Amino acid sequence: MYIRKAEKKDIPQIEELLYQVAKVHADARPDLFRAGQKKYTAQELEQMMQDESRSIYVAEQDERILGYAFCIFQENNSNLMTDIRTLYIDDLCVQEDARGENIGRQIYDYVLDIARQSGCYNVTLNVWECNPGAKKFYEKCGLQVQKTGMEKIL
Repeated sequence: MYIRKAEKKDIPQIEELLYQVAKVHADARPDLFRAGQKKYTAQELEQMMQDESRSIYVAEQDERILGYAFCIFQENNSNLMTDIRTLYIDDLCVQEDARGENIGRQIYDYVLDIARQSGCYNVTLNVWECNPGAKKFYEKCGLQVQKTGMEKIL
């Protein structure tokens, strides 16, 4: 297995993974997520691949995409907060039938290396409370809570 930047030819397999992630969220929070949908269209994926501030990395073995990470470089330039560069992980997924094989950790470590090489101060992401498996994975990777989003359903 090796990790590389995604290419246009990877879009159909990336879309399959996007459906897997969306299903986890829709099953857990049908009040927020639409069943049978995915986060990005093929056209949006293609645009992301051309955007210098975004990257999609895929883990591939024998021409099969086993996982991905969607990343966004962010610059914080506000009066209140220090000027830092962050690599935000917008999405990270591993094929259902390949989970538990350390693929997610390899993708995450690859992203950390990219962040370091790019002069980032930190790597951030959001994880839904309704996905305890993902939360546990990120904690095992050494991530800590930075801030907490809360809600009151009316």
